[in-house]
Amino acid sequence: MKIPVQLTRLLPFLRWSKNLNRETVQVDLLAGLTGAAIVLPQGVAFAAIAGMPPEYGLYTSMVPAVIAALFGSSWHLVSGPTTAASLVMFSSLSVIAIPGSPEYISMAITLAFMVGILQFTMGLVRLGTLVNFISHSVIVGFTAGAACLIAAKQAKTFLGIDLHDSEHLIQDFSYLFTHWDSLHPLASVVALTTLATGVLAHRINPRFPGMIAALLLGSLVAVLLNLHFGEEFTGIQMLGALPRQLPPLSTPEFSLSVLRDLAPLALAMTLFALTEAVSISRSISIKSGQPISGNQEFIGQGLSNIAGSFFSAYVATGSFNRSGANYDAGARTPLAAASAGVILVIIVLAVAPLTAYLPRAAVAGLLILVAWRLINFSQINKILRADINEAAVLSVTFLSTLFLKLEFAILFGVILSLMIFLRRTSRPKLAPRVPDPDSRHRKFKTSVSLPECPQLKILRLEDSLYFGSVSHVGELLRRYREHYPEQKNLFLLTKGINQIDVAGAELLVDEARARREMGGDLYLYRLKDKAAKVMDRGGYTEEIGTENFFDSKSDAIAGIFEKLDKDICATCTKRIFLECGSPNPTSRRTAESSEKQ
Repeated sequence: MKIPVQLTRLLPFLRWSKNLNRETVQVDLLAGLTGAAIVLPQGVAFAAIAGMPPEYGLYTSMVPAVIAALFGSSWHLVSGPTTAASLVMFSSLSVIAIPGSPEYISMAITLAFMVGILQFTMGLVRLGTLVNFISHSVIVGFTAGAACLIAAKQAKTFLGIDLHDSEHLIQDFSYLFTHWDSLHPLASVVALTTLATGVLAHRINPRFPGMIAALLLGSLVAVLLNLHFGEEFTGIQMLGALPRQLPPLSTPEFSLSVLRDLAPLALAMTLFALTEAVSISRSISIKSGQPISGNQEFIGQGLSNIAGSFFSAYVATGSFNRSGANYDAGARTPLAAASAGVILVIIVLAVAPLTAYLPRAAVAGLLILVAWRLINFSQINKILRADINEAAVLSVTFLSTLFLKLEFAILFGVILSLMIFLRRTSRPKLAPRVPDPDSRHRKFKTSVSLPECPQLKILRLEDSLYFGSVSHVGELLRRYREHYPEQKNLFLLTKGINQIDVAGAELLVDEARARREMGGDLYLYRLKDKAAKVMDRGGYTEEIGTENFFDSKSDAIAGIFEKLDKDICATCTKRIFLECGSPNPTSRRTAESSEKQ
């Protein structure tokens, strides 16, 4: 039975539920198990960064992950707590309340609700198209930069060095290079064991749950080393036992004073969280080939934060490393991300004490493997070779991601992309065209070696004629009038014009007037419907003259030929049009269907 389109819009999980079978469910559940294992130590760490009790990082990884998977558009995005979102929240809320206090927790939960409402509203009013301004190069650069950040943040745990978190990547590396004496080689052995196991398992059989096997083997090695040498000597830190507790019910605070205090932060976190989530979705979709709906992703993220605020979760958004691990584990549908949240609940209830044997170094090794696989070296190489402008966008985004805040990195990449786009569209190409004598139907082509009509200039305009390009196009038209004053008539091929605004229409009218003052006129061929509507509604078509607009090239040449100075035609030796050699021009028109620009 076919599912109505309206129903799939309300319940997007109905679209991919038909893809579920025994094989996909098995693969998705394994990917979900991997994701749940990864988020255990991460959730605790993110909660500490956010100034929240450790268990709240796990709560934020449960309900929001399930809701976002069911109502989002990406089949691989995993939502939950993230480093960036936790840092942004802590830096703002810690000024208002004491981190970890009941007031602080209440405000964090209320903030999640406010962010969810804003995200959901933006999805309903279809502002998801805003993500179309995030170019492919921005996504590739941002993904590579984020992957490097993930790896850099795990370096201290990978090496067993006690390094406090800092806001700058340079500070982290500076500390690492100056504190090699505190390195614990055995902790690195655990991390390397996990990393190597994950690599080998993926090469042997990509469908095998290699990440789980890597974590288990790394944990086994860590336990054996600690038993033999002692934890103080090895420096291998374990995650520690977690409390067995479901996320308690919570209620956001709706007092006007709290809402007023949190409003600026809620707006900033909304824009940041959406950008992060959609950027991750699009970066993974480049590999998976699955289309992403920005509007639906906005709705999914909004519902996840709204629901999470009633289950003791703070602001959740898309996670780079968990989403990458989810895709890398072979996830086929959002069931993988949803099951990760459910499996995490089961793990916390059933085997939470066993996390005391999960080494942080093993998780670090696994996350570095995920970060490496997030970098699309093939796409980076293509972009760097293909276009210098796109290469600049990629480089700026990559470096901004490394050395600036993540939201600013994407913003800079988008701004640079728009600047390049505006510069490109503000200088549309205006190329001379002439009939090709070697073509049976005299198709127009660009060639400096072929003769032109002494009385008619033929130009082809590409791209849009709008307020940003009228200055450039106007200057080019002026130069053609000055350099070729004998060519008083202008035949403008407008098939390549995508759109015209009022400024562009005014430019065409001004050009028509200038041509008439010279004793000629302006003629237009194949103006697209969208542009023609602007011309008609504004009265610009009448000002230029409806008889000067043509849909057939043969009719246009014949009509223009009738208006040329026949005294000049009589002495002309160019004879570039079929009409030039016929006493009756209309008798030798070329069939419209056979003429192509």
